[in-house]
Amino acid sequence: MPSKQIIVVEDEPDIQEVLSYNLKREGFAVETALDGAEGLSLIQRIVPDLVLLDLMLPGMDGLDICRHLKENHLTQHIPIIMVSAKGEESDVVLGLGIGADDYVAKPFSPRELIARVKAVLRRGNSAAVRSQKNTILCDGLEIDIAKFKVALNGKELKFTATEFRLLHYFASNPGRVFTRDQLLGQALGNDAIVIDRNIDVHIRAIRKKIEGTQQYIETIRGVGYRFKELE
Repeated sequence: MPSKQIIVVEDEPDIQEVLSYNLKREGFAVETALDGAEGLSLIQRIVPDLVLLDLMLPGMDGLDICRHLKENHLTQHIPIIMVSAKGEESDVVLGLGIGADDYVAKPFSPRELIARVKAVLRRGNSAAVRSQKNTILCDGLEIDIAKFKVALNGKELKFTATEFRLLHYFASNPGRVFTRDQLLGQALGNDAIVIDRNIDVHIRAIRKKIEGTQQYIETIRGVGYRFKELE
């Protein structure tokens, strides 16, 4: 089976080397670029399985590259993980809104980086199968789409329609970071009635019902939320 192809677009040689080394050690095929224009050209030529994309790049920044890739039908399917400094949180939110799949904050640990890469690739491989399931199971939490039912450790819980749609959307995309605007637009839809327009209120209500010693929904500070990986 051929190795998954990953392109790293990073202008700091030391960081690029760390990214490349750890990915290759895990069996990935890796190509690199040091600036935005070179990176975009490389991605369009190779069409890799995943892109690791720094936000701050000379010439063309990561947001511009992400936008170009998602507007092109030949590259819009490529998963993108953004690599950012903490001061770029607002840019991360924009990137996720454009279509990036996840992000890793600098400084990062190689273990976290590899975990995020594998998670994004795994989601891509299993998305079609997962979308056909009537029931989602995750560490004692059961979401039955057909019956509009949520149970925790066998005990049925009462959910409003809005809470159920949010929880189902989260659980259908485990490991993926969503901004608040994405959750309002994609999970709830334009026809949903969310009087206070505050997604945090609904997520707090969901957490109160499903979280005790187990944490299912992770807050990504300054960005949004992420549902834990399915096991």
